[in-house]
Amino acid sequence: MDSTSIGLRLGDTRATVDTIGVRMLSLRVGDADLTQPVTASTPHEYYNGVVLAPWPNRVRGGRWRLGDDVHQLDITEPARGGALHGLLSFADYRVLERSDDAVTLGARIPVQHGWPFELDTTVRYQLEPDGVLVTHTARNRSASPAPWAVGAHPYLRVGAHPVEGLELRIPTETVFDVDARLDPTGESPVDGTAFDLRGGRRVGELRLDTAFRIHASTTGSGGLMESARLAGPDADTVLLQDADWAFVQVFTTDTYRSDTGQGDTGPIGAIAVEPMSAPPDALNSGIGLAWIEPGASWTGSWALRRETR
Repeated sequence: MDSTSIGLRLGDTRATVDTIGVRMLSLRVGDADLTQPVTASTPHEYYNGVVLAPWPNRVRGGRWRLGDDVHQLDITEPARGGALHGLLSFADYRVLERSDDAVTLGARIPVQHGWPFELDTTVRYQLEPDGVLVTHTARNRSASPAPWAVGAHPYLRVGAHPVEGLELRIPTETVFDVDARLDPTGESPVDGTAFDLRGGRRVGELRLDTAFRIHASTTGSGGLMESARLAGPDADTVLLQDADWAFVQVFTTDTYRSDTGQGDTGPIGAIAVEPMSAPPDALNSGIGLAWIEPGASWTGSWALRRETR
């Protein structure tokens, strides 16, 4: 399967998008990276920049129920026995529209093991002077309502600053509890716990593979709410999500193997801050899950922006 890398530019903002998994390989404003850059040949081991649909994160045991029918998805995370990150991580997307500063790519989700629906999906990357706006759509081509959730998997940077020294802030009041396989078991307040990131925590102190429900009280430009802020000494990288994206997953690691084509293979510290329209195992819990009627569509957006001080 051959990939195609697409370069986008708007003034000092530049991005590269790959057609396989519609990965955002890089995003820069001026000389500062907002995401951990990778190349098209980088393995998907860390899912850097990949779109996660029609569910983000995992489905418990790859099994979910629709009415009286139990559907078994392919197990794609053997170590934990789950179906991880949807059905499009390795899909070959088609370029539908392209300009100097934007591209729209599409992929179809066909009927397959454990998934009795057909959906047409698109992802549009639109550069902005301070970052990127990403818009996802899904159209149901099936004869019955189809469940839908979506996420993305960027690893955030604030320029060249080591991520361990940056501060992560998330406007959340609740965190999803998990078992040893990282399957959710409930939802708890963050008050008085190590998961309270409202006031900010140094990334080097965090050990997370954790989902949060966003409780933002204000919205920024374009009606998007701030869902996470990675703060550096002179600038911040800010994640924003619209009202249909009420969840975020945070994954920290100190064994990330960088691959920018410059020989920097790591391991290094890295942090994925993943916007999601539903939390882990949404096909079973129904939390955040959208149901798209036959012939109808769903649309939702998130953004990454650089703010200097």
